[in-house]
Amino acid sequence: MEFKKDINILNANKEEVTDAESLKQLGFIEEAKGYVEELKKELGRTPKACVVTFGCQMNARDSEKLLAILKLVGYEETDSEEADFVLYNTCTVRDNADQRVYGRLGACGSHKKKNPHMKIAICGCLMQEESAVEKIKKSYRFVDLIFGTHNIYKFAELLCTALVSDRMVIDIWKETDKIVEDLPVFRKYPFKSGVNIMFGCNNFCTYCIVPYVRGRERSRNPKDIIRECEKLANDGVKEVMLLGQNVNSYGLDFKEGDPERISFPELLEEVSKVKGIERVRFMTPHPKDFSDDLLDVIARNPKIARHIHLPLQSGNTEILRRMNRKYTKESYLALVDKIHEKLPDVAITTDIIVGFPGETESDVDDTIDVVKKAGFDNAFTFIYSKRTGTPAATFENQVPEEEVKKNFDKLLKVVQETARAQSEKMTGRVDNVLVESVNEQDSSLMTGRLSNNTLVHFPGDESLIGSFVDVSLDECKGFYFMGHIV
Repeated sequence: MEFKKDINILNANKEEVTDAESLKQLGFIEEAKGYVEELKKELGRTPKACVVTFGCQMNARDSEKLLAILKLVGYEETDSEEADFVLYNTCTVRDNADQRVYGRLGACGSHKKKNPHMKIAICGCLMQEESAVEKIKKSYRFVDLIFGTHNIYKFAELLCTALVSDRMVIDIWKETDKIVEDLPVFRKYPFKSGVNIMFGCNNFCTYCIVPYVRGRERSRNPKDIIRECEKLANDGVKEVMLLGQNVNSYGLDFKEGDPERISFPELLEEVSKVKGIERVRFMTPHPKDFSDDLLDVIARNPKIARHIHLPLQSGNTEILRRMNRKYTKESYLALVDKIHEKLPDVAITTDIIVGFPGETESDVDDTIDVVKKAGFDNAFTFIYSKRTGTPAATFENQVPEEEVKKNFDKLLKVVQETARAQSEKMTGRVDNVLVESVNEQDSSLMTGRLSNNTLVHFPGDESLIGSFVDVSLDECKGFYFMGHIV
């Protein structure tokens, strides 16, 4: 079984694959190729496919697997939602993500009326909610395929069914304990890649729907993770990002005495040893589990990025208790101090929610106090989104919209001031940058990223993309720098 392999697709050929389920899905890819070839003859052109991704890095990684399959069966990738196959990979963390999906889906339905060959699929976290599936069945009957997060590995199989069926195909699993290795993956960048190390979440923060739609924590075998990183390095990847809802929990689901059981710090150290990988990132750790061992591993290994994303959510201890975050304002700040002491060059970023049920202006002032004391390099601020099925959705004292908006604006002002002050400290430094792309606004400039995740724009040409260069950080522009190659 041979496929015409895109330069950025891993696990496209049988000899690259050891997992039995993945081999089975490669068979379905071969079958789907026949259907797409027939469509190509009918259209008189290569059919096009568009994958639209909502949500987190985990969703983005899933979309790379979905796009790989579409490319392998013969579709040409496009950004246009007037394509012959459109797939929406959904998020359900916040209500605005849901509404964006439904809006895009409605517009896509209009395109389908003009193109009778068009197929529309929708998958991801939103599809794990029964009410969302019912809404699509009732109001968006033109959708051809619906599946969730637990059976994404079956996409090639489901695609075969959808391509020959006139009915809506629905395949939703409530849960799974299965991890399928060696699925084809299309990388957006040839020089960097995400790597899933685990799936699911056991934390059950009261505002969060993720544990209900992603399931319980399931860690990948460390040997499989290392093998994937080695494959990526052999394909020219220089930077990997280890992905999990809470990477600090990696390995805890292995049985006691299991010889494969290692901790996240141990895994991070092993990945850093992979020849060819020059930078290692990770996303996302939980403050309650952040260990001294993890700090020690980062401190002694220059390959590991000097960037830690440490979600705060609130700076008020009582709100944190009601969020089920399992740390206090004081313990969070103590952790930040420890990180800065051990890693003086590190950038710490965070997530903050405003408007959690019962939150007062005084509670927001506590959060602002943490922002000032922690000196975050950036903070992603969100307005609380009520998610049906979470405990917080039933809490009393939902905060009025006008009060949330006032508190949000007050917090955002401090976040921006703090982030700018942190960035300005780097002015004049020379730092190592991974060149990622041509600047979107000025083609004479290149855009790269520092170890601490700060963006910098500087004169250069496309030949630099994917390489590390030393850049002088000449002028701070708030969240990014203008510079020049040294």
